[in-house]
Amino acid sequence: MTGICAGRVAVVTGAGRGLGRAHALALAAEEARVVVNDLGTTPAGEGASAGPAHEVVEEIRARGGEAVAHTGDVATAEGAASLVDTALAAYGRLDALVNNAGFLRDRMLVNLDEDEWDAVVRVHLKGHFLPLRYAAGHWRAEAKAGREPVARVVNTTSGAGLLGSVGQANYAAAKAGVAALTLVAAAELGRYGVQVNAVAPAARTRMTEGPFAAAMAAPADGFDAMAPANVSPLVVWLASAASAEVTGHVFEAEAGRVTVMEGWHPGPVADKGDRWAPSEVGEAVRELLARTRMPRPVYGAASPARP
Repeated sequence: MTGICAGRVAVVTGAGRGLGRAHALALAAEEARVVVNDLGTTPAGEGASAGPAHEVVEEIRARGGEAVAHTGDVATAEGAASLVDTALAAYGRLDALVNNAGFLRDRMLVNLDEDEWDAVVRVHLKGHFLPLRYAAGHWRAEAKAGREPVARVVNTTSGAGLLGSVGQANYAAAKAGVAALTLVAAAELGRYGVQVNAVAPAARTRMTEGPFAAAMAAPADGFDAMAPANVSPLVVWLASAASAEVTGHVFEAEAGRVTVMEGWHPGPVADKGDRWAPSEVGEAVRELLARTRMPRPVYGAASPARP
């Protein structure tokens, strides 16, 4: 049986471990040729090693697939451009980009310093933007040359970005930015044959160790609900041509569950038809809040109370 990604070339960033590795292996199992990107840093984004990317490449090849390694920093213009160039040089095409690279530097807001903010926003948000920008440039050129792509981008957001997460202001802000970037890219790039979606995964990785270790632990037997490979089937399908006309969406993926996230929608409205006085607008807001749906709580926080 032919895989659903047969003939396609996919790039996966942060693919040396965890979710990225699972995505790369799953794409290769569906006959994609894979560019495995990983800078090989620690969970806090320190150091670099070519080992993880090359190990995944060898694992794919040992299973009969095709893959090449890229060990550049995708949060730099040079690294992102060379990532696209690697796919084109190795396989002559690029069909899918899976943005996954990232690390954590968790702190409560009052203890979070500027370097920790910048480092996390850089790798997650800029590390999504730059590969997307260079891949999109290639696909636009292809479309203008009369070779319209069947291109796919799968970004990685997080429940932290959709709801917030105590102790992760930098990460949550970056992942919220990824969700917004996904919507903008889907709207702008559709004319060039590019579909853009995002996945908010829940799985056991180096980034979920520590305070989440007990909840993420593998069971002694039975279905491992927190295995990274559980998220990959959705990523593979979104990266394939089979996902035609699915774009501009954010999905949560955990265990065997897929959820379409519906985002911001207007709720109750009060319209005076004239300028409000501060005291009366406050009364109107309280009346509106009494009629709204209670928000889901920020991760790590108590459920919000009605004002």
